[in-house]
Amino acid sequence: MSFEVAGEAYDRFMGRYSQPLAAHFVDLLEVRAGQRALDVGCGPGALTAPLVDRLGADHVSAIDPSAPFVETCRTRFPEVDVRRGSAESLPWDDDSYDVAAACLVVHFMTDPVAGMSEMRRVTRDDGWVGATVWDLAGSRAPMAPLWTAMAEVSPQQPDERDFQGGSRESLRSIMEGAALRDVEVVELPVTVTHPTFEEWWQPYLHGVGPAGEVVASLDPDRRQELERTLRRDLGEGPFDMTAVAWAGRGRA
Repeated sequence: MSFEVAGEAYDRFMGRYSQPLAAHFVDLLEVRAGQRALDVGCGPGALTAPLVDRLGADHVSAIDPSAPFVETCRTRFPEVDVRRGSAESLPWDDDSYDVAAACLVVHFMTDPVAGMSEMRRVTRDDGWVGATVWDLAGSRAPMAPLWTAMAEVSPQQPDERDFQGGSRESLRSIMEGAALRDVEVVELPVTVTHPTFEEWWQPYLHGVGPAGEVVASLDPDRRQELERTLRRDLGEGPFDMTAVAWAGRGRA
C-alpha cells in the first residue's frame, strides 16, 4: 500500500479525521508542558501539531517512512526533529522521551509488536506509550461507507476489517505483547461534516492508502458504478460522518 503521496493529498483524505482525533489523543496521554514527546508514523503532522502546541517544537521529535510526508512535516514544523525511518528501528536512545505515540499507524507497521517495543524502549519508566487505530473490525472507520459499497460493486476486493490493531482486543494484544504495563483501550469518536458528496469523494481518487489503491485499481465503468452506489447511500450532502478509533495507552 502506498503513502508516497503529497502531504496535502493525505490531509484531504484522512487529515480531516486524524487531526481532531490527535487532539483527543494528546489528552488521553496526559501530555503536559515540560515533557518530551515522540510522534511515530507522523505523516504530514496531524499529531505533531498538538504536541508542538503543548510542548514546543524543541520538545518534539517525529519519524515516518514516507519521504513526502517527512518533507511536509519538516516544512510545517522546521524546529521539530523529523527523521525518515520505521517504528521497528527508532534512531533514538533509551529513555529519551516522556511520551511516545503512534496515531493511525500500528495497522501499517510491518511488525507492530516490534514497533511498540521500540516505542517503549525510548520512553522513560512510567511514561505513556500510546496508539490509535480506527475500529476497522467494527466497520466504524471513515472509510466504512466505501468498503460497504465496494462489497456490492466488486465483492472480490479485500477490505480492512482484518488489519492488525483494528479491534479493542487486537490493539490490547499488541501493546501487551510489547511488554507495556497497565494497558487500557478506549473509544475516541470523531464527527466530520461533509458539505457535499464531491468533497467527501474526491480524496479517494488520489490513490492514498488501501482505500485509494482499491479505487484506482477499478476500471472506469466499475469506478462509476461505485460512485453511483455511494451517492445513493450517502446522498449529495451535507452529511455528518462519525468515525470511532480505538485508543490505547500503556506504561513503559
